[in-house]
Amino acid sequence: MFLSILLILILLLLPPCHATTACNQDDHDSLLFLSYHLSSSSPLNWDPSTDCCLWEGVDCDGTADGRVTSLSLPFRDLNGTLAPSLVNLTSLTHLNLSHNRLYGSLPVGFFSSLRSLQVLDLSDNRLDGEIPTLDTNNPIPIKIVDLSSNHFYGELSQSNSFLLTAWNLIRLNVSNNSFAGQIPSRICNISSASMTLLDFSSNDFSGNLAPGFGECSKLEIFRAGFNNLSGMIPDDLYKATSLVHFSLPVNYLSGQISDAVVNLTNLKVLELYSNQLGGRIPRDIGKLSKLEQLMLHINWLTGPLPPSLMNCSNLVKLNLRVNFLAGNLSDFDFSTLRKLSTLDLGNNNFTGTFPTSLYSCTSLVAIRLASNQIEGQILPDILALRSLSFLSISANNLTNITGAIRILMGCKNLTTLILSNNTMSEGILDDGNTLDSTGFQNLQVLALGRCKLSGQVPSWLANISSLQVIDLSYNQIRGSIPGWLDNLLNLFYLDLSNNLLSGEFPVELTGLQTLASQQVIKKLEKSYLELPVFVMPTNATNLQYNQLSSLPPAIYLGSNNLSGSIPVQIGQLKFLHVLDLSDNKFSGNIPDELSNLTNLEKLDLSGNHLSGEIPTSLKGLHFLSSFSVANNDLHGPIPSGGQFDTFPNSSFIGNQWLCGQVLQRSCFGSPGTNHSSAPRKSTNIKLVIGLVIGICFGTGLFIALLALWILSKRRIIPGADTDNTELDTISINSGLSPEGDKDASLVVLFPSNTNEIKDLTISELLKATDNFNQANIVGCGGFGLVYKATLGDGSKLAVKKLSGDLGMMEREFRAEVEALSTAQHENLVSLQGYCVHGGCRLLLYSFMDNGSLDYWLHEKTDGASQLDWPTRLEIARGAGCGLAYMHQICEPHIVHRDIKSSNILLDEKFEAHVADFGLSRLILPYHTHVTTELVGTLGYIPPEYGQAWVATLRGDIYSFGVVMLELLTGKRPMEVCKPKMSRELVGWVLHMRSEGKQEEVFDLLLRGKGFDDEMLEVLDVACICVSQNPFKRPTIKEVVDCLKNVGSHRNENKD
Repeated sequence: MFLSILLILILLLLPPCHATTACNQDDHDSLLFLSYHLSSSSPLNWDPSTDCCLWEGVDCDGTADGRVTSLSLPFRDLNGTLAPSLVNLTSLTHLNLSHNRLYGSLPVGFFSSLRSLQVLDLSDNRLDGEIPTLDTNNPIPIKIVDLSSNHFYGELSQSNSFLLTAWNLIRLNVSNNSFAGQIPSRICNISSASMTLLDFSSNDFSGNLAPGFGECSKLEIFRAGFNNLSGMIPDDLYKATSLVHFSLPVNYLSGQISDAVVNLTNLKVLELYSNQLGGRIPRDIGKLSKLEQLMLHINWLTGPLPPSLMNCSNLVKLNLRVNFLAGNLSDFDFSTLRKLSTLDLGNNNFTGTFPTSLYSCTSLVAIRLASNQIEGQILPDILALRSLSFLSISANNLTNITGAIRILMGCKNLTTLILSNNTMSEGILDDGNTLDSTGFQNLQVLALGRCKLSGQVPSWLANISSLQVIDLSYNQIRGSIPGWLDNLLNLFYLDLSNNLLSGEFPVELTGLQTLASQQVIKKLEKSYLELPVFVMPTNATNLQYNQLSSLPPAIYLGSNNLSGSIPVQIGQLKFLHVLDLSDNKFSGNIPDELSNLTNLEKLDLSGNHLSGEIPTSLKGLHFLSSFSVANNDLHGPIPSGGQFDTFPNSSFIGNQWLCGQVLQRSCFGSPGTNHSSAPRKSTNIKLVIGLVIGICFGTGLFIALLALWILSKRRIIPGADTDNTELDTISINSGLSPEGDKDASLVVLFPSNTNEIKDLTISELLKATDNFNQANIVGCGGFGLVYKATLGDGSKLAVKKLSGDLGMMEREFRAEVEALSTAQHENLVSLQGYCVHGGCRLLLYSFMDNGSLDYWLHEKTDGASQLDWPTRLEIARGAGCGLAYMHQICEPHIVHRDIKSSNILLDEKFEAHVADFGLSRLILPYHTHVTTELVGTLGYIPPEYGQAWVATLRGDIYSFGVVMLELLTGKRPMEVCKPKMSRELVGWVLHMRSEGKQEEVFDLLLRGKGFDDEMLEVLDVACICVSQNPFKRPTIKEVVDCLKNVGSHRNENKD
């Protein structure tokens, strides 16, 4: 009896067996046909001979019919399209194919046929096209729809949209697509009783938000940020009283924030930042007692803080920066906001004293009140804020800054203190009573510029070993620069400019460890560092740095009374990026050791008494983008080559005996090149003799050339007739004028660069390109068109016909081209020769059979699918090696200026070759700055080019980082048809990476193939390369070394 009972219990506990239910044959065949359109790195175990109810991801209803009710295959690396047979699964209630590599459109009749569907999740694929409409008004039972992160487009508000018959819809997420038109507000008229989530963010929706959303009485989350919405927020939205998260940032919304917003009493997050909202903050906003985040920054808000805001006792983040808010801040009682962690009221018009009520907000971690009109002093009560780490009250009217420093030393967790530009203050920095031996032990940033401080550099700084940034600029500090600064082992940014300092450059300063060795700086990786951390008072662009690691390693000592020579030991600071010693009294020679500062980007030695010549070794500073030795006593020639060819004449003016092309001053006979003590009369005699000889030589040469021309006209020179006859028949469409120098018909070839082609004439070149026929155009860039030339023996060349300002003299052009021809590397497109004929100038390159990387990734149908990850990795390695040759081996070093996927060409083995290097020198040789309008391509241009307009090696690194992101994602640098947050590749990748979604950026064609770890490694390298701060980018050697190490274990396994 006991055994019988036990057996019954066991049978009852066993799960239901699908084997007893045979799969419906139609469903079986439909699923099988669907699988034929899909591939995966780990194939589906769908055996045609077995019951489909037992297949992976498939569930059936358990009835005798055996209908399929659920198909769930997320994260399965499925690659392919959705076959039309999918719509035959008419009993399907759940469909989840999210996080795969599906592409193409939804099958016709998708919603019309799948009328039992309740849950649909196709998020994170590459599906596109418009959403299929319905041919009937009968309601469908669908409850959850997630189509986010695809490429769907079209409008959702048309009358036959499936949304308008989805009466039971609970959650709708269509974010991160390309939907346009108006957001369909009528959806709430249909699903008003059940809707809880609506996410329309990151699309191209435009126009006004139409009324209707207020009918969704249970709506908890409404997101429509990062679109192109305009007009006012409709009042009826404030009827959705269940809202917890209300987000409409980064649009063009105008008008005022309605007082009706206070009806949303369940609201926890209100995000309306980066719009054009004006008026006052609603008077009764305090009724939102559950509010945790109020983000209204970057708008046009006016008026004071409403007193009722004090009732929002659950506030954690309050950000109202960059508005026109005003009023006496000390009248507002912050003491009720006990949970407040981050407060940013910067860049407004607040007045009054520093609000003492803030001292009661003991959870505060970050306070930013910069750029207001706050007066008074910091009180000792601030010590109650034991968690305070970030304090910025710069650009106000605070007094007694030294007293504030003495008090704030007691804030044990303070890491950032910015009190700059409080010009109402006066004080003595080192008065002997300031020091607290235990104070500021965690301080990393101390900014006290423009505070009218006097005295000497305070000795108590020597005890703050954590200091990384010191700014005491624009004060009245006297005395010498203390040598003990080298004891601050983490110091990498020192600004003592615009003071009254005297004495010599302290040799001890050349021993700063963070500038002399590659030491990793600790980073302030806190959430509150979305706040602007620091503003350089000496920076003309008023650049704000959003994190400490963005500051360049720098020494600013300009505009003081420093004297003596620049110590040769300064060459030890190899990781220094900025050195400014301008407007002092330094004398002696410019030390040759400055050339050891290989990371230097700015060097300013202007306004001193320096003498001697500019060391030619400074040409080795390949990152140097700003340089000035103006107003000194220098003499001799200005170095040429490298970055010196990009500096304007203002970098050298005020030196009477400097000479060179940039100053339009010849070096012939100048004091810098002729140090003879012979009388001036002897020099003049030599000059006259030289001129006479030159004139005679020139006359003889002219007569000889004239004779050759006459002989050629009479056809005495062999071979002249044939080429001239053919040249006379040239169409003017070729750009080669028949009236040019017809005898200069031979193309100049570089024997070391080509083994097959021994000689070539213009006429042969014209035949090879079919007279430069448009059908032979294989490329078009900023420097001209590229034609394919097929020679008589079948060999091919790529001929670039240069366009642009060809103001360079022929002799100079030939010299530049021949210099470029010496750049030879297996990963560069070899320059085979050139031709100058009349006004036309041609460059001849090796022909690359497989065209450009851009073509394979973005243009060729299914081209990207033929580039698997090992191939893409090899392309990145090859292009990196070519760029490394240009940056580090080639003499002079070459800044490419336009690295992009269309300038990376692929040979028959898909090996990468960098093209179009060095061409900007041929087009605008006399421009001292290369503008991004000429040599940059949208999406690849480094952010600093918009400010400095100077091309640098670090700029090339940024562009190469973008190319690596293209290889990883398969996306273009700029997607014109994408929403604002996702149309720019770099920003989108960094955003996804910051949210821990880095694996979702990878090309769906690459996912799940066993290379994810390698792709993550390359992604890390690429993200460092596209750092906003050029100083944080690696050198190309470091990049190449990292790429070589990627996948090394795979190669070892092969061995």
